Amino acid sequence: MSELVITIGCGIAIGLALGLTGGGGSNFAVPLLIYVLGLAPSQAVPVSLAAVAIVAAAGAMHAIKTRLVSWQPTLVFGLGGMLGAPLGLHLSHGMDERLIVIGFALLGLAVGIAMWRRARLHPQEAAVVRALPEGEGSGPVCRLAQDGRLRFTAPCSVALAVAGLGSGLLSGFFGVGGGFIIVPALMLIIHMGIHSAVATSLVVITLTGLTGSAYAASQGRILWPILLPFVSGGLLGMLLGRLLAARIAGVHLQQFFAAAVVMVAIAMLIRTILM
Repeated sequence: MSELVITIGCGIAIGLALGLTGGGGSNFAVPLLIYVLGLAPSQAVPVSLAAVAIVAAAGAMHAIKTRLVSWQPTLVFGLGGMLGAPLGLHLSHGMDERLIVIGFALLGLAVGIAMWRRARLHPQEAAVVRALPEGEGSGPVCRLAQDGRLRFTAPCSVALAVAGLGSGLLSGFFGVGGGFIIVPALMLIIHMGIHSAVATSLVVITLTGLTGSAYAASQGRILWPILLPFVSGGLLGMLLGRLLAARIAGVHLQQFFAAAVVMVAIAMLIRTILM
């Protein structure tokens, strides 16, 4: 099997998972680039970041057409991510990779377990967008005005921006989209349903990834002969993933996302410890 076919196949796998989860699939991009395509980690991270951004952009266009994207949290979250991604790429140089990967994996375990627990205990939340109505004293920090639109309080804006900055930093460090942070953060901060959170995360991943990959390209760190076929497969996989996601119940999609995050985290821990 030629290297071109293998590269396209890896891209399809990433695009399919990204379309289903809004970001969980990007956790597989760097391992595939390293262990299947033979890239060095320093080469794999910027290629992954650029590929995930382009593939997510295709999914974001579809999500926008279906009106699943909530623009107010997207822009605030995305701005934080755009600031964080180049910073993450810059800070990754000289860091202890083993400690970073272990911390990343432990965070993934915590996020995946929390999402699985929410899906099991509160399955009705998977299909709705429900922030806290004005006047109530508990729940998410964002509030819904009488017209049903989000009213950005200072805590709401800060929470979304900080979460976006954190996801951007992780994107820059590891070449991932950050959807495993974006989706649960949106569900936690404004109680967004899984389908809307996945759609919104695709837009945020696009903004974050394009900013980070532009920074990497300016340094000549992107391998274009690998990126182009990888993206081609990813676009096909994204199309298939979005079509399947529309036919899967929200609670099942949430459980699938949680399980995928946990499995990736465990695999990362095992690989890092053995190495």
